[in-house]
Amino acid sequence: MEKVKIAIVGLGGIAQVVHLPILKKLPDVEITAVCDIDTNTSKFVASKFGIKKSYKNFDLMLSENPEINAVIIATSTDSHTELAVKSFEAGKDVLIEKPIGRNYSETKLIVDSAAKNKKNLMVAMNNRFRGDAMLQRSFIRSGEIGDLFYIKTGWLKTQSSTTKWFMQMDKSGGGVFIDNGIVMLDLGMWMLDFPDVYSVTSVNYYHNTKTVEDSNFTLIKLKNGSTLTVEVSWSLLRGGEFYYCNAFGKEGSSSINPLRIHKKINNELIEVTPKSTKTEHGFYKKSYDYQMKHFVGAVKGLYKIFSTGEEALKVMQIVDAVYASAKSNKEIIIKQ
Repeated sequence: MEKVKIAIVGLGGIAQVVHLPILKKLPDVEITAVCDIDTNTSKFVASKFGIKKSYKNFDLMLSENPEINAVIIATSTDSHTELAVKSFEAGKDVLIEKPIGRNYSETKLIVDSAAKNKKNLMVAMNNRFRGDAMLQRSFIRSGEIGDLFYIKTGWLKTQSSTTKWFMQMDKSGGGVFIDNGIVMLDLGMWMLDFPDVYSVTSVNYYHNTKTVEDSNFTLIKLKNGSTLTVEVSWSLLRGGEFYYCNAFGKEGSSSINPLRIHKKINNELIEVTPKSTKTEHGFYKKSYDYQMKHFVGAVKGLYKIFSTGEEALKVMQIVDAVYASAKSNKEIIIKQ
């Protein structure tokens, strides 16, 4: 195909600030249509970005535009399953904003539908596409710091959205963990190459919220003997945003924000970080560009999907255990 024809459903901040501006710059992409439950929003966004067709009804958009190759889903999490399944059944590839679903069951329905219809499914985990994260993982996978036994991740920041559904458990599936924690969980599991999980122990706090957690601290024990921790909060009283992923191996360590690689050489710990002029902001901004280009390339058959539904299933199994552990105040043993 000369141009990938894409439709976007859900026209909130991520679509308007990230997806649409990036897609408009790609020469091999045509934004065929946009859709939102708010007609005014749909019409406004279509006009702003020079898109000919706007819809309120998703089914109508699909039926009137059979030429669409792929759908980007950026709606409230409770609607992801229905929209994804309809897209796959209509023969479209799909990129879903994180989280893919509210729980494991919804995620499995989406993954199974993609497989049944033989279509591409990609979960938008843009942090995997950060330059520092990719470089960190390459050092880990090449064995530069030895066998990993501990990864410590965290993201402390202000609340990501002020939309009403974001704070409603039945629509969002959770609070800060399913918003930011799932990102750091995915990053840590990706660094570890998705080993089997033994158990999950988690605690939630509700300092400034009522129905969803605003702080979460989780310990994940893996069957290969390694450990992963996730620390996320919208409300910790510290100055500024803090994002990190620190990996510790038997021969050294690595971290991001800033990127640092340390390796034991002749019994001394030596920094071997590659020189780079890129800033933290640059890594984050470019990650969205790389993610979108990768998805478009996958739709064209040039690449294999980088953030798969099968990996999302493993992540969502842990997410379910996180909330079960926090609710019961017990360690949850994972059954494979």
